Amino acid sequence: MTNNKQPVGWGILSTGRIADWFTTDLAFVPGAKAVAVCSRSADAAQVFAASHDVPGAYSDYAAFLDDPAIDVVYIGTPHTHHFEAAKAALEAGKAVLCEKPLVISPQECRHLTNIAQATGMYLMEAMWTYFLPAIQRAQAWVAEGRIGTLRHIKADFGYPLPYDPALREYDVRLGGGALLEMGVYPVAIDWLFRQLRPEALYATAHLAPNGAEDDLSATLLYPDGTSTLSTSFRCKLQNWAYIIGDKGYIAIPDFWRATECTLYELDRVADHFRDDRSHQGFAYEAASVCDDLRAGRTESEIMPHCASQTLQDHMALIRDAARKTGG
Repeated sequence: MTNNKQPVGWGILSTGRIADWFTTDLAFVPGAKAVAVCSRSADAAQVFAASHDVPGAYSDYAAFLDDPAIDVVYIGTPHTHHFEAAKAALEAGKAVLCEKPLVISPQECRHLTNIAQATGMYLMEAMWTYFLPAIQRAQAWVAEGRIGTLRHIKADFGYPLPYDPALREYDVRLGGGALLEMGVYPVAIDWLFRQLRPEALYATAHLAPNGAEDDLSATLLYPDGTSTLSTSFRCKLQNWAYIIGDKGYIAIPDFWRATECTLYELDRVADHFRDDRSHQGFAYEAASVCDDLRAGRTESEIMPHCASQTLQDHMALIRDAARKTGG
């Protein structure tokens, strides 16, 4: 898909906070270069381009997609814009890395991955957590049997966000609500270590005045274990993940952006890992995308299409279960 001797050209769709972080981290990826940025505001595009030394700045998406220097489009727009933006990029012959959640429903996910397969273009959901060395070390410890048989997973992610229906995070027209905005991380870490669909689940939610869920907890039941997952706009949660077996457990502080993990055997620290990175962590997923494109792959082995579909399926089940309990 790309020439192995040429840098992979990245087009950045969005000038928001996460797009800024991602583009900053591209400087740490060998053979990657941000070559263009697109925003609805020409001024915002120009300011972003100047701050990141990006040569191309666009306010027209079609013109942006016509830029031959772009090999892959990074999409950092609000959730409800993901599907159309990714569809247009794929059909324009561009690879796509799209921020989480990839889309806002299981149906959209199936449709978008079908488009990727029909066009033969690369598509990946930007679940950067999966690519972090601390998360991958925790996976290795589990695979080595160091915690024994997996019994429990506990994970939560929440920060206080005062209610304002005009905020993107609360705007139901833009896919607002804690589940899609933050809850996708606990759901994703559960799937990464379980690789199973729950046999049953229970969920409760508190709703903001406009109907967006601002606090949600779910219990997922598996054949030989249980997962408890929470997310919130109402308070700061611990934001740790615990992967618990019958011989030991792994504690991962701030698991969504993890820099370290600790392995315990009962109360004894048996092992510890810290990555000591010099960037925020987005560089790992960007480097993996570049490797995939150079190898001619059309989906990631770490974050494949089926994983995105599962996350959408599980979030839909959680939302439905919360509604049945009155949330």
